[in-house]
Amino acid sequence: MSDYRAPVKDMRFVMDEIAGFNELAQLPAFAEATPDLADAILDEAAKFAGEVIAPLNRIGDQQGCQLDAGGVRTPPGWKEAYSQYRKAGWNGITLPTEFGGQGLPNTLGIAAKEMLCAANISFSLGPLLTTGAVEALLTCASDELKAVYLEKMVSGEWTGTMNLTEPQAGSDLALIRSRAEPQADGTYRIFGQKIFITYGDHDMTDNIVHLVLARLPDAPPGVKGISMFLVPKFLVNADGSLGARNDAWCVSLEHKLGIHASPTCVMAYGDKGEGAVGYLLGQANRGLEYMFIMMNEARLGVGLQGVALGERAYQQALAYARERQQGRDALTGATLVTLDKHPDIRRMLLLMKSRVEAARALTYYTSGLLDRASHLEDAEARKKALYLAEFMIPIVKGGGTEMGIEVTSLGIQIHGGMGFIEETGAAQHWRDSRITTIYEGTTGIQANDLLFRKLMRDQGATAKIVFGEIHTTVKTLIASGKPELAGIGQKLGVALKMWTDSTEWLAANAQKDLAGVLTAAVPYLSLAVVACNGWMMAKAALAASARLAEGSGDTAFYRAKLATARFYADQMLPQAIACAETVKAGDSGNTALGDAMFTA
Repeated sequence: MSDYRAPVKDMRFVMDEIAGFNELAQLPAFAEATPDLADAILDEAAKFAGEVIAPLNRIGDQQGCQLDAGGVRTPPGWKEAYSQYRKAGWNGITLPTEFGGQGLPNTLGIAAKEMLCAANISFSLGPLLTTGAVEALLTCASDELKAVYLEKMVSGEWTGTMNLTEPQAGSDLALIRSRAEPQADGTYRIFGQKIFITYGDHDMTDNIVHLVLARLPDAPPGVKGISMFLVPKFLVNADGSLGARNDAWCVSLEHKLGIHASPTCVMAYGDKGEGAVGYLLGQANRGLEYMFIMMNEARLGVGLQGVALGERAYQQALAYARERQQGRDALTGATLVTLDKHPDIRRMLLLMKSRVEAARALTYYTSGLLDRASHLEDAEARKKALYLAEFMIPIVKGGGTEMGIEVTSLGIQIHGGMGFIEETGAAQHWRDSRITTIYEGTTGIQANDLLFRKLMRDQGATAKIVFGEIHTTVKTLIASGKPELAGIGQKLGVALKMWTDSTEWLAANAQKDLAGVLTAAVPYLSLAVVACNGWMMAKAALAASARLAEGSGDTAFYRAKLATARFYADQMLPQAIACAETVKAGDSGNTALGDAMFTA
């Protein structure tokens, strides 16, 4: 199994040229985010991920977590590595200085997060959920709760979880039954069971802060009757010390296809007494709204997981292809050449490389939008950035995770039969990636979110901004006078037309053919992913071409950027045509025979 080496050069290129890190660093809130500081953080993060976290990846996959009378036990080395992670300050890199964080841009923090995910995705999930929980508490917790919990969560001394679904509910949160009974002292007693709770219990920290969705006795039915509660594993005394054990327990661990070292817990609240003590967050019956604050953070992070696992698989496949000798070179006739000399292997390697780079660029770009949404001075500019970021999040999550599965599968293919053997480690990347299209909202849920919550909420106004920016990039490419750029521009222009035409079709049919629109949702998301990723590669090509024209920097790196962008344009952008045809096909094939289609 190859070692992980963080692609710092590509990360920095994307931060600067795509996400606009240097521009963000000029904002007062990010005055300390100098280029030198960014370089130092990326170098240290790469060292930590490669030397401390990555070696635990195989151990975690083989040994997993264990549940005994004392709770969940993580694999050997986990506690020590987490202690190093926390003490080095990695958990609070982008979180507010008010609560002990470093307050650095998400556009810098996301590169460190990618390194952590690529080094060991099972390890990374605990910090990912904690960061999301912090964001939710910053939004809706009372000042009293913030004072008790946030500093320790920002530092990583305590971790956080989100508890949404239940055995009977799945993704339909309207069906949750967990209940919260108000008490005379202003607290609540929580009763119910939650499933699929990532890091619901572990031995790395002294306390775990659960954010739990439950219903009050007088709550209206459906999603409008859901409230959110803070439920700590241990209650906290007035002086900040830990008090009594709360009635919140992991009662079983799921046995999973991948991410074996990430404890996926079934959590029981109130089974052993009078209920788990909880504290209402924000206003009653607005819990789902608050949880989506956490969900957006998590969905962007899961899209990043697809990028990270794709990068890890690509590095391993490339190393194997350069070492493994097999077959005859079809072009020169030389015998016993390494795998990377075969055109089809090179095609697969370039598919892996280009798709990872495109998805990374879109993820970092979206992170930059979130920085702008929080810190630009002009209110209208902040609103525009937020709408653009929210529009992109289902594309990042759906596209990044589907890409991760396909790219890790290509990694197995390049290994040949050895990829199917667990000892090589290639299969672990695919197994670990397979959950990413499911948790935090399946690809179908991302597609519906893009259509109904993002595209149609402002009658397509935000989409038109995106279309306009892509069109500007197309015009710049074609007007460049450089054949390699013009070729990319021509194919991106076709993909953009497919996207705009499909959007118009969906808008025209949303009222009269809802079933057809719902059937078209995932193909439409796929079309958006192809077009947006192609746009990112086009922007990268323009930036690389400009740097080459200046005659400064690493010319080999910039030439590779141009070549990779052209490969993506040739091999991936034509898929937009097929996606558009699929969108417009509607659901006639689905409904032709009704349920009889599924009989033998």
